Amino acid sequence: MNLRGLFQDFNPSKFLIYASLLLFSILLALKLDGVIQWSYWAVFTPLWLWKLLVVIGASIGTGVWASNPRYRVEGETHVEFKAMLIAVTIHILLLMFEVLVCDRVERGSYVWLLVFMPLFFASPMSVAACVWGFRHDRSLELEIMCSVNILQFIFIALRLDKIIAWDWLVVCVPLWILMSFLCLVVLYYIIWSMLFLRSVDIIAEQRRTYVTMAVSWITIVVPLLIFEILLVYKLDGHNKLSYVSLFVPLWLSLVTLMASTFGQKGGNHWWFGIRKDFCLFLLELFPLLREYGNISYNLQHDDSDTYEETRAVPEPLKVAPMFFHKGVEIMPFPEKYFDPPPKLSLDIPD
Repeated sequence: MNLRGLFQDFNPSKFLIYASLLLFSILLALKLDGVIQWSYWAVFTPLWLWKLLVVIGASIGTGVWASNPRYRVEGETHVEFKAMLIAVTIHILLLMFEVLVCDRVERGSYVWLLVFMPLFFASPMSVAACVWGFRHDRSLELEIMCSVNILQFIFIALRLDKIIAWDWLVVCVPLWILMSFLCLVVLYYIIWSMLFLRSVDIIAEQRRTYVTMAVSWITIVVPLLIFEILLVYKLDGHNKLSYVSLFVPLWLSLVTLMASTFGQKGGNHWWFGIRKDFCLFLLELFPLLREYGNISYNLQHDDSDTYEETRAVPEPLKVAPMFFHKGVEIMPFPEKYFDPPPKLSLDIPD
């Protein structure tokens, strides 16, 4: 087992996001079912911790950037630093939205359009961030989600303020469009994985990669779609499922996303000013893990291999030449000829 190989493709940023969303969804389901009587400020604790780590990480990264000018000329350091600033700006707007949601639910004194105002600002900024990320070959998944859901945010705010009286099934039309696109992506991976499995010109590793991606997309998109359908029918009053049962498909998707972070190498190196891969930073921070990571072993043991290694190998037999033919020694092995040594002539005096 190679510990370094386990963490070398680990993406801690995405793992933090998915873990926070998973814990928050569990607490929210328990709160809505009345299992726990906490306030919404306590239910949102995983999201507060997520945003707190983002702010602390960005602050430390900014301090390292400001105090070490020589770091600014290393490769694409300035691009990663700008990406970190964009991400922390979006996170601050999300934090403002979450604070307003908690205050609105606890007090109920102002309209929901005001609560959603940070998201209305975050969506155009996310569009600009996506354009910038495309130009600099940066992956901005959170910004993409904020930019494509701006119409959905508006519909939800209008529905909560009862400005529109549509069913939730109609309110979530932008969400259905987005999920249709994701279903097409799933279908694409399924078709390509089936073609690769039937092809004899594709190596086994590529087949395994496409099959793994297809299974991952299925276990992410399909449960997420089921959760959204059940939630819409719950809000419209068409089913009486508990919220815990309703959130189970969402938890399956989030667990799959958390598992996928171990194969998604990436992440901004300027968070907390580490300036290196998370694996290297972790191994340098804990020398014990570094010493353990240098040891690899195989859990499978084959007795036949041990027997082959310990068995004495006989020395090759030395076979004398069989006969001479025109001054060439012919050995008993085919296609192997050796020139005879030169004749030694001795002059004997008379």
